Amino acid sequence: MAIMTIGIDLAKNVFAVHGVDENGKVLLVKPKVARKDLAELIARQPPCLIGMEACTGAHHWARQFRRYEHTVRLIAPKFVTPYRMSGRRGKNDAADAAAICEAVGRPNMRFVPVKEEHQQVILALHRTRQGFVEERTAAYNRLRGLISEFGIVAPQKVACLRRELMEQLETLPGELNRCVGDLLAHADALEARIAEYDRAIADAAKEDARSRRLMKLPGIGPNTASALLASLGAGHDFRNGRQVAAWIGLTPGQYSSGGKTRLGRITKAGDRYLRSLLVMGARAVLSALGDKQDRFSRWARSLVERRGYWKAVVAIAAKNARLAWAVLNYGEDFRLNREAA
Repeated sequence: MAIMTIGIDLAKNVFAVHGVDENGKVLLVKPKVARKDLAELIARQPPCLIGMEACTGAHHWARQFRRYEHTVRLIAPKFVTPYRMSGRRGKNDAADAAAICEAVGRPNMRFVPVKEEHQQVILALHRTRQGFVEERTAAYNRLRGLISEFGIVAPQKVACLRRELMEQLETLPGELNRCVGDLLAHADALEARIAEYDRAIADAAKEDARSRRLMKLPGIGPNTASALLASLGAGHDFRNGRQVAAWIGLTPGQYSSGGKTRLGRITKAGDRYLRSLLVMGARAVLSALGDKQDRFSRWARSLVERRGYWKAVVAIAAKNARLAWAVLNYGEDFRLNREAA
């Protein structure tokens, strides 16, 4: 019998491989495979289903194995845990590979879309930019903490903080002046880096026809469009837009029993960064409503009145996630009627 399913426990240098035939009989057990030997081992196997956890390097290996005509599926680690027989064999790499091999063959298993190289390049831009943004915020917070020890409490806005520092600069001790100047210079350098990445992301979004179509949706700009495209690809890994909204974590958790439906808060599952972009875009939509009387604006305004501001924000973000899937999945065949949006 030929190997039909393979589970691989990924690591940095040593991998575990577990393969079974169509009846579940174990035919391949390799608890220690060196990194340099993994590609050769998989290349020797007949085309089969390969499962891996969605962790560091998983997308790279998935692209590599697809070249050998294998079908590759990535699984979120939390969905593999129930299949690990820890009571019998304990927690080790070989047991993890066997659990992955078992989980990938389940008919109702949910998988992580495999990202192509260009998608990961765009996401690398986003991750690097986000790191600089967090570092900038940390620098300003460090400034606030330092000057508060000397009785200076600045407003929240960065412009107000800088103005307050300029006004109080001469009253600060000499060495503190040096600390404040260095932190401000560091923040300025980060601002310049962030602006460069913003331009790079915007240029990439403008060059792609799919991103340009996404930017026609209300509340979706270059950053959100490129992040959605890089994360979803063509959207074919999802059956509908509702799955995308649930994958991003914009749908309510369900606690239903006895025929009674109980919906809680949004799950906040999935990509935190992508969810934050959609939420910020939804907030921008509400702030720009003004006196607009198109159908979408009337719906958003009534939603705020009925459900409150934050629930309206989440509803608009979830709607944009579903529309984004339709744009990517149907391409030119999808036409957004703004009046009916």
